[in-house]
Amino acid sequence: MVDASLHAGPALRRLRRNAGLTQAAMAERLDISPSYLNLLERNLRPVSARLMLALAERFDVDPRDLTGDEPGGGLGPMRRRLADPAFADLGIEPGEIEDWLVSSPGTAAAFARLFDRVQGGAGAGPVTGAVDDPVARVRSEIERWRNHFADLDHAAEELADALRLQSGDLYSAIAERLRTKHQLAIRILPENVMPGRLRRLDLHARQLQLSEMLDMASRTFQAAYLLGQLEYRADVNALVAGAQFGDRTAERLYQRHIFSYFAAALMMPYGRFLRACEQSGYDMLLLQRRFGAGFEHVAHRLTTLQRVGQRGLGFFMVRVDRAGQVSKRFGGANRAPLADTEVTCPLWHLHQAFSRPSQVQVQLVELEDASRWLTLARSVQGAGYGAGGTTAEFAIGLGVAIDQAATLCYARGLDLSAAGATRIGPGCAMCKRGDCPQRSKPPLGIRLKFDDRERGVTPFDFVTD
Repeated sequence: MVDASLHAGPALRRLRRNAGLTQAAMAERLDISPSYLNLLERNLRPVSARLMLALAERFDVDPRDLTGDEPGGGLGPMRRRLADPAFADLGIEPGEIEDWLVSSPGTAAAFARLFDRVQGGAGAGPVTGAVDDPVARVRSEIERWRNHFADLDHAAEELADALRLQSGDLYSAIAERLRTKHQLAIRILPENVMPGRLRRLDLHARQLQLSEMLDMASRTFQAAYLLGQLEYRADVNALVAGAQFGDRTAERLYQRHIFSYFAAALMMPYGRFLRACEQSGYDMLLLQRRFGAGFEHVAHRLTTLQRVGQRGLGFFMVRVDRAGQVSKRFGGANRAPLADTEVTCPLWHLHQAFSRPSQVQVQLVELEDASRWLTLARSVQGAGYGAGGTTAEFAIGLGVAIDQAATLCYARGLDLSAAGATRIGPGCAMCKRGDCPQRSKPPLGIRLKFDDRERGVTPFDFVTD
C-alpha cells in the first residue's frame, strides 16, 4: 500500500493538465469529488492507496512519477533562497511560498535554477539542488527514489538467502563466493601496508585487500560492496543512466551510493530486517548484533524501508561532524525538515552525542511548524588514521514523526505530548523563534529592532510580522 504521508500536489496537477482535463473531469474519472482533488493538488491531503491504484489503472501512472523532485527542492530550500537579503524588503511569508510551489511549480523551479546559477548556491547558505553541485544533484535523485531501490533490494534479498544456505556467517559465505565464482581471495593487511586506504582490489594478485583497521561489520560491508560491483553492475549502471546527470562526477557519486545500498541490503535483507525492527521496537543495539552491522549501517538501512505493501517507519537520518557540518542526509518517506538543512540547531541532542560515546541520546523535538519528532543520536568513529594520526568522528541523528514514535522501544516512559518536546529550529539563520537563548545570529531577511531600556534573552530582537 502507499505511504499515507505521500503528498504529490504538483505531480497530480501536471498529470491533469497534460491530459487536458479540468479538475471536475479528472475527479469524475477517479471517483472522487472535485473539492477533494483540489485539496490533493494543493498538498493539503496525501495520496491514498486506493487513489494510487485508480491513477495506475486509469492514467497509467508509475508511482515514482508522483514522488519526483519538488520544485526547487521543496519548501525548505526555497525558503533559504528567498531569505537572501536581496528579498528582505518584500516580506514574503512561508504561506506564499507554499502556494507558489503548488500553483506554479514550473516557474518556481525556473526561479530556483536561475538563482542557483547566479549565486552558485551561496546566496542564502548552501542550497539543496544547486545546479552545479554534483553532491546536491545526487542527493536529489536519491530522494526522488525515497532512497529505496526495489529491484536491487529484491536481488540482494535473494542473494542473501542463497548465501545463508552455504554458511551461517555472511562474511565467510561472501568470501567463498568471491573465491569460487570470481577467483578472488580476501586478504587482511596491516595498516602500515595500506596507509590511508581501507579497501583495495588488486586484480594482478586476484585479491580484495582490506585494512586491519576495519572492524568485522565493515569488513563484511566492503566484501558485499565488491560482490555487488561484480554481479550487479549492469543493474546499477541502468539506474545511473536513468538519472541522466550528464556529469561524470555525479554519476560516480551516485554509483557509489547504490553499491553501498546493495551492500547494506545484502547484510540486512529486507524481510528479515523489517521483522526484527518491528519485533524489537527498532532497538538499534539488537539490530546491530543480529545482523553484524555498525550503528551507521543500521541507521542508513532504516531510511530505506519503503517497499510497497511492506513499509517500515519513516525514519530520516543525518550525519554531522563536531563543527555541525552535514555530510549525509536522507529525508525518508516523510521528507523530514531536519534532513533538509545544511546547519543543525545547537539545542538538538545530536550535538551532545560527541561527549557521550556509544550512548544513544533520545529527545522529543518540536519544529517551528509545530510538528514533533522523536530523535535518536549517537557518535560513531571512522576507521583508519588520517593526517597526524587523527580518526574521523561523526554524530548520527535519526528520527520519526511523533505519530509513528509510540512503537519504538526508545519511547517507553517518555511524555510524547507537546509539553515534553524541546523547541528547536533549522539553524539560527532560518529560525524565527524570538525567545531562544541559544541564538547566535539573527534570521536572514528579518528587520532588527532595538530598545535601550530593555534586554531580552537574545541579543537579537527582531520584527516577525
